[in-house]
Amino acid sequence: MRALLIGLLGLATLHAEERPHAEVTPETVAASIRRGVDFLIADQNPNGSWGGPTRTKGLNIYAPIPGAHHAFRAGTSGLALSGLIDSGDTRPEAAAAIARGAAWMKENLPKLRRADQTTTYNTWGHAYGLRALVRLHQLTPNAAEREEYQKLAQQQVDLLNRYAEVNGGWGYLDLFDDLTTRKPSGMPTSFTTATVLLAMHEAREVLGVTLDEKIVDAAKRGILLQRTPDFSYVYAYPHRVAPRADINRPAGSLARSQACNAAMRVFGDAAVTDAVIETWADRFIAREGFLSIGRKRPVPHETHFAISGYFYYYGIYYFTDSVSLLPPARQQHHAPRLAEIILYRQEKDGSWWDYPLYDYHQPYGTGYALMALSWCRDHLPQPAAEEP
Repeated sequence: MRALLIGLLGLATLHAEERPHAEVTPETVAASIRRGVDFLIADQNPNGSWGGPTRTKGLNIYAPIPGAHHAFRAGTSGLALSGLIDSGDTRPEAAAAIARGAAWMKENLPKLRRADQTTTYNTWGHAYGLRALVRLHQLTPNAAEREEYQKLAQQQVDLLNRYAEVNGGWGYLDLFDDLTTRKPSGMPTSFTTATVLLAMHEAREVLGVTLDEKIVDAAKRGILLQRTPDFSYVYAYPHRVAPRADINRPAGSLARSQACNAAMRVFGDAAVTDAVIETWADRFIAREGFLSIGRKRPVPHETHFAISGYFYYYGIYYFTDSVSLLPPARQQHHAPRLAEIILYRQEKDGSWWDYPLYDYHQPYGTGYALMALSWCRDHLPQPAAEEP
């Protein structure tokens, strides 16, 4: 008991020392965004993409070649490109990086498929490709280019329909039995499904793409089967039979609940009220240090509540998707709280990263963070007007 108490006191001290603290002003936020943009400009591959299969380590994420890396690069590039666009940086070098990224997307997204029967990592590439295509469509005034982006987005939706799981929704692995099916039948996960649904919803709202309502309804049912009464979401479809396993409890769901609640809300689930979103927003801010303990650890799910490093910036970004559904005054309440965390976590080179994933982690983490911080910038409380 004495050793346990000492350990808990040590953990409390660690949290107190590492509690994020940064000055949040329009100027500090703008400077941080510019540093992140500078990193992505410098880190972009000559062909316009971001990331690659280098910088391996002793334990690497399972990635059958070459298709898994096509998927990782597509997802990473979609995030990095979206972060660049959301930043609003008007410098010529930023515009040039966006143009190179757009050209890469046009050429490579149509060719993206699953690597083999064991993985559907391409789901991430399609989802974040959609996010980038929406932003490219909004960025260009050229009618022909806008039509091209709309067609590309519809194609990505159709490919996501092809790779929807038999049980409803989307996953990324099919390693757990010897059964191979044309339509994936592996392990749909709550958060991958939410990621796809939110990308589809944005593409429908902005570009007018057509969604298959049967596939959407099956995905929603899949998420509901993975939701617990406290609005935690179990990790994956098979986990629904063990909802109190560590990874499925509120602490393990801390970075998933934002995305899942947002996805269910935008597709009409009245159970996801403002109160639910507020509860999880407050919980995320209060427990960010707890989630951050998993950052940069090289082994997936090695820390408490089976948290992985790559939960971190995913949760940061989907925090903004979730609280964007609240009234404007509440968005202004949450924006500086999240901005403080993002400013504090920025690396010396201007990037943000949370898990060593080949050479994808810095551009994908920076993409997530730039999108989130740009949202914070646009929702910071306005200073009160001076009386005449």
